Amino acid sequence: MSDPTWDLYQSLHAVLQAGSLSAASRARGLTQPTIGRHIEALEQQLGAPLFLRSPRGLTPTDLAVSLKTHLEEMHAAAAAALRDASGSADSETGSVRIAASLIVGVEVLPRILAGFMELHPNIQIELVLSNKVEDLSRRDADIAVRMARPTQGALVARKVGMLGVGFYATQAYLDRRGVPESLEDLENHTIIGFDRERPPLEALSGIDFPRPITRDIFHFRTDDDAAQVSAIRAGMGIGGVQHQIARRDGLVPVLSNAFSFQMECWIAMHENLKGSRRMRLMFDHLVAGLGGYLAEGR
Repeated sequence: MSDPTWDLYQSLHAVLQAGSLSAASRARGLTQPTIGRHIEALEQQLGAPLFLRSPRGLTPTDLAVSLKTHLEEMHAAAAAALRDASGSADSETGSVRIAASLIVGVEVLPRILAGFMELHPNIQIELVLSNKVEDLSRRDADIAVRMARPTQGALVARKVGMLGVGFYATQAYLDRRGVPESLEDLENHTIIGFDRERPPLEALSGIDFPRPITRDIFHFRTDDDAAQVSAIRAGMGIGGVQHQIARRDGLVPVLSNAFSFQMECWIAMHENLKGSRRMRLMFDHLVAGLGGYLAEGR
């Protein structure tokens, strides 16, 4: 049996990530028949099917599922190698991949990164947004903005400060529905919060909510933090917002004496990247930029 090429494995990874041949073809910039031929060739070389085909689409076999983690590591390593090769270690050229949460990437980083691009126009920025913790040791990203102390080894990390969150609403909503005077009063209001992905709630453990914090207490539910803020901004109801974003948008604090919590803000990167000038420039810029942003909340 000949060794399957990396090109075939790239197509398998794309199908596993995208869920269909058509979506994988768009992700890879290839035609759908080409992706299909890649999967068939890989199945022939491995001697076993990778997907069960039905009118509802493709279902990965146990073999495909067992390969997924390895493919993700290979894909991350290949992408990191391309970024490393995009510019010399002592130059201000090449790519930097940053990982951040949805809300930080949408609401906070654009202004900070715009300033970086003005100073360093030959450095390209890749921004990956997710509320999962990207594996810096595997080089899923080069630098990460995290709302908790990094626990992975071999990282360079700097605590920037504390990020505060409180309840907010628009003045129009409060004029329409009234201002709640206690947490119990929230029973008569539209509360915006999570849907299926229960977020870490350790920061709320000291807050005396009248009933358990489950999805049932929310009248508008979404796991997209940026969508939650957009809903609050649109006057749909009351929800948690970073103090800086709320002040920028003219939102009104609600129950500030009863509900508030803080999260640590950290910048982290793999220690092997310390020698790269562009990585160090970005790391230091994020520390300064986010430090200034956090200062706005005090």
